[in-house]
Amino acid sequence: MTSTTGTVTTGGPISRRARFGWIGEVVAGLAIYLSYDTLRSHVAGPTHIAFAHAKQIISAERFLHVYWERDVQRAFLHVDWFIAFWNIYYGTIHFVMPIVALVWLFRRAPARYVRWRNTLALMFGLAVLGFWLYPLMPPRVMPSRYGFVDTAAEYYNFGPQVRVRFDQHGQPTHEAAEQFGNLYAAMPSFHVGWSTWVALTLWPLVRRNWAKLLLVAYPLTILFCITVTANHWLLDAVGGWVVLGLAYAGARGIDAAFAARRRRRRSLVEQ
Repeated sequence: MTSTTGTVTTGGPISRRARFGWIGEVVAGLAIYLSYDTLRSHVAGPTHIAFAHAKQIISAERFLHVYWERDVQRAFLHVDWFIAFWNIYYGTIHFVMPIVALVWLFRRAPARYVRWRNTLALMFGLAVLGFWLYPLMPPRVMPSRYGFVDTAAEYYNFGPQVRVRFDQHGQPTHEAAEQFGNLYAAMPSFHVGWSTWVALTLWPLVRRNWAKLLLVAYPLTILFCITVTANHWLLDAVGGWVVLGLAYAGARGIDAAFAARRRRRRSLVEQ
């Protein structure tokens, strides 16, 4: 019995040593997410800066020849059910898949769970930093002359199907802030960052080719989703990948620090 327990917990989270330790993981995860959500709402920048940053993104995308968001959206606006599907997809799978991945890792690959859980936690912090440093107006709330459609307001979705309203100072109204949170939390795209995190997290755990294909397709469908619904710029996706890379490097650093600590303790005991 002792040997089996040791095999299960080696390299895994400390919570697995307790009978209901997973509850602690859930509580900690909720606390981190609620802190992220609260901070995200409180770092909303002024509209004029968010708009200026959006124009910078457009200029950069034009320079890179990837200013495709408007053309992609226009190609599908005439198919109501199609846009409605992506509205729903945007607001649902984004929250479901990370939970599925964490539960799967916790049960099947506890050592891997620790690194990727830490990666996700660091992503939350880096994303809030990005929202604070670079408030960015998403395509869907750009002035009408840019040609984007706010699909969340014009097509069926699970969220508030209303237009974003601004006050006399150009800032989102209190009602808009209550309904949508921080409208300028676009860079990085956490939808793309999370979906790529899920794909990388689960990749070694799936064996069938069709399952691996689905993992590859998942972040690609999210990339299309954020574009056709005008929730993000394409460069926001790059920001999501940068945040993921930095967070993973940080998680590896945490692993290395704990490993070095264990080695020091082991050497002291042996002495």
